[in-house]
Amino acid sequence: MSAPAFMDRRDFLHLTALGSLGALGLAGCAAGGGGAGPVAPVAPRPSLPLQTVTTQVMPGIDVLAADDFALLRGLRCGLVTHRAGVNRRGQRTVDVLARAPGVKLVKLFGPEHGIDGVAKADASVGHGKDARTGLPIYSLYGATRRPTPAMLAGLDAVVVDFQDIGVRSYTYVSCLRLVLEACFALPRPPVVVVLDRPNPLGGDKVEGPFLDRKWRSYVGAYETPYVHGLTIGEIARWAVATPGVLDLDEAARRRGRLEVVAMRGWRREMTWPQTGLDWTPTSPMIDSPKAALGYAMTGLGCMDSGFSHSSGTGRNFRFVTYPRRKSAELVAALAAASPGLSLEPQQLADGTQGVYVGVGDWPRLRPTALSLHMLRQACVWAPNPFAGLAGAKRELFIKHLGSEAFFDELRTQGARTDLARWQRRWDGDAAAFRARTAAFHLYA
Repeated sequence: MSAPAFMDRRDFLHLTALGSLGALGLAGCAAGGGGAGPVAPVAPRPSLPLQTVTTQVMPGIDVLAADDFALLRGLRCGLVTHRAGVNRRGQRTVDVLARAPGVKLVKLFGPEHGIDGVAKADASVGHGKDARTGLPIYSLYGATRRPTPAMLAGLDAVVVDFQDIGVRSYTYVSCLRLVLEACFALPRPPVVVVLDRPNPLGGDKVEGPFLDRKWRSYVGAYETPYVHGLTIGEIARWAVATPGVLDLDEAARRRGRLEVVAMRGWRREMTWPQTGLDWTPTSPMIDSPKAALGYAMTGLGCMDSGFSHSSGTGRNFRFVTYPRRKSAELVAALAAASPGLSLEPQQLADGTQGVYVGVGDWPRLRPTALSLHMLRQACVWAPNPFAGLAGAKRELFIKHLGSEAFFDELRTQGARTDLARWQRRWDGDAAAFRARTAAFHLYA
């Protein structure tokens, strides 16, 4: 897979108007609040099912430690990780492996946002040195996104520890793919060890636009539904075992070796609150599991549509606005997008009105349905914003959404786009994808 242009993530943030509202305080407003001033603050409602947690899931790094690091003993290891690569006590996987008996950790690799998770989306990250361990850090989001043979030289194992968020366009699974391809392509490939972690959306939701193969990129590295329902370890198992998923010849695919350290205690129906784990921000904007779900629900809908989702503690990807539209109009236009969807009218301190996107019935919710309705609604409230989308902006839109045919219908039909027909088609794609990947599930 050739490396895509570096404009992808930066332009996506521009198109979705991330941060355009700032970290302003929100205050409640009545459903028909008009231009009334702010009233008492309204706290966002819980958006994922909450249950009493009696046990704590063990991520792969904790399972590896409980097994006395047997899989890595005697090996020279590189570690590909980020800020959320921590054990149950919040200790960095970097530090855990650096002091693990019999393990020789010699190199670190960092993805988009850097190994410390503070770089902005699409910001190029340079090589560096880890302050605590003194180990070299090779950036996989700078001059190259694929580890070079020189970077991998001398390694017996490459360990990958990423917290993913269950959405195709989030780039850590793309980094995983390039690491697998780079390692497997070597004449004497190091074993790739993936330390598994929960999918914060659980493993039951599989839905949304399916990616056309010709539009694979760093924001869509696999032919999957937008919400894929897999853990990062399961993605690795499927990708390695299935010819054509990775860009490797058959000899290299078979030559490579993958080990996945499975979690203990995770089940597919679990969303993040049931894991008993604390959330560590996976990137600057995904600062909570609420933001992870919001990314799935509103990210596509804000692409070049005029809709915005605010940034701010507890509200990233969750507070939706449209220019000169009041909360009541947003509710009326979008509330029926999916069963289980909850839209709470709110307003900013400066009088800007919008809706807080929540979940009233998680089992019935279709996470991407709201975004699709937002795209169509943008063609009702303004001249079709997609009709003139061309060049790099058109390509970026399709790379994230995944379907060129859907874009063409949206561009030409606008408000007449038949969402129900597309959802039926994608439901079929999702069912087929479930069937193809079921054999690689690690959890019931």
